[in-house]
Amino acid sequence: MLSLSRWKIVLVTLSVIFGIVFTLPNLLPQKTLDALPGWVPKQKLNLGLDLQGGSYLLYEVDTAQLRKERLDNLVEDVRNTLRTAGIDFNGLAQANGVIGVRIEDASKVNAAVVELRKLGSPLASGVGTDVNVATKADQRIELSFSPEAARADASKAVEQSIETIRRRIDSLGTKEPTITRQGADRIVIQAAGESDPERLKAVIGKTAKLTFQMVDETVTQEEMASGRMPPGTVLVAGDDYQPYYALKKRAVVSGEELVDAQQAFDGQSGRPVVSFRFNGSGARKFGDATSRNIGKRFAIVLDNKVISAPTIQTPILGGSGQITGSFTVESASELSLLLRSGALPAQLNIEEQRTVGAELGADAVKAGAISLAIGAVAMFVFIILAYGLFGVFAAIALIANVLLIVGIMSFTQATLTFPGIAGLILTLAVAVDANVLIYERMRDEAAAGRSPMSAADTGYKLALVSILDANITSLISAGIMFSFGSGPVKGFAWTLAIGVFTSLFTAIIITQVLIGWWFKATKPKKLPIA
Repeated sequence: MLSLSRWKIVLVTLSVIFGIVFTLPNLLPQKTLDALPGWVPKQKLNLGLDLQGGSYLLYEVDTAQLRKERLDNLVEDVRNTLRTAGIDFNGLAQANGVIGVRIEDASKVNAAVVELRKLGSPLASGVGTDVNVATKADQRIELSFSPEAARADASKAVEQSIETIRRRIDSLGTKEPTITRQGADRIVIQAAGESDPERLKAVIGKTAKLTFQMVDETVTQEEMASGRMPPGTVLVAGDDYQPYYALKKRAVVSGEELVDAQQAFDGQSGRPVVSFRFNGSGARKFGDATSRNIGKRFAIVLDNKVISAPTIQTPILGGSGQITGSFTVESASELSLLLRSGALPAQLNIEEQRTVGAELGADAVKAGAISLAIGAVAMFVFIILAYGLFGVFAAIALIANVLLIVGIMSFTQATLTFPGIAGLILTLAVAVDANVLIYERMRDEAAAGRSPMSAADTGYKLALVSILDANITSLISAGIMFSFGSGPVKGFAWTLAIGVFTSLFTAIIITQVLIGWWFKATKPKKLPIA
């Protein structure tokens, strides 16, 4: 086992070179790095929020509001479906998550059930649909979403929100944000280096749900003032010209069909506007709607507020247009960014926010470096005092271990957190523990009368099982923490997992090569640790 195999020597040499090459950029000034040739690796460790400073935000996805919106849309779908089928009805309403409607002609109840069941979509499980339709007494029909569909909608909303948030933050230029799901409906955002959480909130928290809806010109100002809206019409907050608008609930086209949005300037007034462009489907819908409603008004609604309600002068067939309003260049740029990145599927409610200053982050880096240095020196002193020359070999392996961990984390652009530094220190302790097991086993074998070479070789072989058991349990623990933890816990688990592999390599392979080289050079009669 102590043989100086060529593959071991090559592997140790390459691993040490790798560690030095990818660790070195973290020690060099940025100017020196910039002056190096392009082929030289320049990746540095990404410091986490607690080390670099930045913003921490915790959001909760409003799944209750999403469910209410889906129910409202289903009410409109029921109304339109029954009218299209020529089935008279009354009492269409929604209460406690159940939509009820009464069919006036008893002979058409079954036909109505058949039509309404078409509103459902197949469930992911492949059994049933997401809308349950049931007949009740007095010619009533009730519709509700299945529990499986409600859970799937909530889960999908969280996943879509994470992707939308990521696109929005990337557009701001924030480097390497950490966006993770926490529990069923919460999202944690950590933006290292971003010291202004209000700037993030201004972009992240806006739903940016854009719809184009026809204005219901039949509703009078008195009806709007009283809040009495006819079926299929909703009252929406207005713009600078009108406090409220009565709009058709069903949107002509939505922001989901936008393919681009940019800040621009109006050709006549020179004021900032947002230009937009629909995809093919959206362009057709928009063109059809404007062709059928010349002379009528349509409203551009953003997050349930009308920002513009122009009159349709001519059909808009090109699939593009402008959103006008009281925009500044900055607000128009922000709105175009939000529209490009897509609307959030549901409202986000802020649960927690905090800022870690760059000064605090620098203090954490300094404290981490000091603690790492103290821990390393203490382990070096112990291992050298306890095992002499072999302790020096173990100390060299520890240095190689640190180089490999930092090099791998730099190469993979992993994020180092303050708990990650704790994981690094723990890794060094575990690596020393492996050498202690090997050396103590060597002592036992030498005391039993084996020759120095045989004692060393047997020590490695017999200690290997215990070392593997200890490191595998550490790796399992790291895997569990990484799977179920978040933020700092994941940082600790990731560093620990990398350290397990590098510790096994350095404590077993590197020390083997060093001890094998020493045996070959000195041919000792006695082990230095006996």
